[in-house]
Amino acid sequence: MATISFRQMMDSPGIDVYEIRRMDLKGATIIDGFPSVGLVSSISANYLIKVLNMEQIGIMDSEYFPTVSLIRDSKPLSPVRIYAGEKERRGDQIVAFISEFQPPAALIRPISHALVGWAIEQRCKMIVSPEGLVVDPELRDTTDISDVVFGIASTPQARELLKENNIRTFEEGVISGVAGVLLNEGRKRDFKVVTLLAEAHPDFPDARAAALVLEAIDKILLGIEFDAKPLFEEAQRIEEHIKEIQKQAVVSKDSREVPRPAMYG
Repeated sequence: MATISFRQMMDSPGIDVYEIRRMDLKGATIIDGFPSVGLVSSISANYLIKVLNMEQIGIMDSEYFPTVSLIRDSKPLSPVRIYAGEKERRGDQIVAFISEFQPPAALIRPISHALVGWAIEQRCKMIVSPEGLVVDPELRDTTDISDVVFGIASTPQARELLKENNIRTFEEGVISGVAGVLLNEGRKRDFKVVTLLAEAHPDFPDARAAALVLEAIDKILLGIEFDAKPLFEEAQRIEEHIKEIQKQAVVSKDSREVPRPAMYG
């Protein structure tokens, strides 16, 4: 099992990527599946993993991640997992980072830096973050954007990709969390990072928003026809799954007072 470690500063939490299965990922596109508004990223990543029959190829780990093992089909799973599909004749090869926990503030930068570093190490071509957009009520009263997907990109080449696919530009606002840091890191390192946003409800899994973003991902990357209807069932399953994790997971403390990651849900 190969291990790649990412340490930004001596006092920063270290992030390790363990490769369970070696796969050629040159030219692949990575989907950021860390929880976002309306769980849009989680729903999108889970759906792609299922539709594309992706297999787990690795994990991301840190001593500051939740001290839990997720059990699914009698198999232990780490809090942050990496899945990949095979190279296809048509469309991009897809890699997905998926997690059920919302990283605390102290881990957002290290996770994002490690993700971009690993993408460059693997010679991937781009990172895409599906995101939920919380719309100002005043804007909603003046403009109907319920069916609109917005995009923002880190490089001129990525912005041109959005333009070619008629993705409306996100011109002003704030993108926080992992997606926001990925955009900044992509611009700093001249690596293509794209965030795709659809209006989402902030208080529950929003399958409709995820379906809109997935249609944009399909248009830009895949070129396949998929049925978005199962997303509504997927949203309910993910919500129930995460609530169950919240009930069962016990995050332990030790004498060093490590941060307590908050479970998203």
